[in-house]
Amino acid sequence: MPTITTSGPRKPATMNIILLRESDWTSSQSVCLSDYRAQHIISVIQPALGQSLRVGLINGHKGIGTVTVIDRTTVQLEVALTDVPPARHPTRLVLALPRPKMLRRILRTVAEFGVDELHLIHSYRVEKSFWQSPYLKKSKVEAALIHGLERAGDTILPLVTEHRRFKPFMEDSLSSIAAECDLVIAHPSGEHRLQTEDGKKRCLLVGPEGGFIDYEIDLAQSLGATVAHLGNRIMSVDTAVCAVLARDLY
Repeated sequence: MPTITTSGPRKPATMNIILLRESDWTSSQSVCLSDYRAQHIISVIQPALGQSLRVGLINGHKGIGTVTVIDRTTVQLEVALTDVPPARHPTRLVLALPRPKMLRRILRTVAEFGVDELHLIHSYRVEKSFWQSPYLKKSKVEAALIHGLERAGDTILPLVTEHRRFKPFMEDSLSSIAAECDLVIAHPSGEHRLQTEDGKKRCLLVGPEGGFIDYEIDLAQSLGATVAHLGNRIMSVDTAVCAVLARDLY
């Protein structure tokens, strides 16, 4: 289980579940909140004592939290976690590192769709400076993912892995990541449109702005990837990610 920091989005626009951390527990059934989650409950939800809220343990079960204490800064809940998280998305996403501000949106999107694995890779058209972005700090990545989970009512954090060298990733890591999956690279040069197959897992490679170069496509094909296009329109990377993940909604 990844280490979860206590930092998070300060004022999330939408919180459809209150996500709990192991450190929140004050007893076997009770939690005490005093950070942005408490402020959301106090200022936005404005519950009465005894009211039930949707809660979930990060990387664990979901359930109900009953308000037992509430004041200007603190909320205490009696918690019962009885429900499993939502079904996971069948796609393992391999994404050429996008522009930093776009990355934050994509992280939220990946969490909202229930993707289990996101692999960020380098490619020819990825600017090397992108890898120095503060948005790649672990705390920033986790905050964006948690924001997506809070919107979606999910609890399972996607695993985000960085691969800063293209060829070693393709030759040494991709085969294990794509094990038991259809391997597909999204590119306008594909002869066929990206299709959906019910219940079929897929490892999908999505390129940067401008797409993958010919060498990168050829290498992917040599490793067994099928090239598929998304249609006649050119899309930004964040739109393309939404488009491909929406095709496989469960």
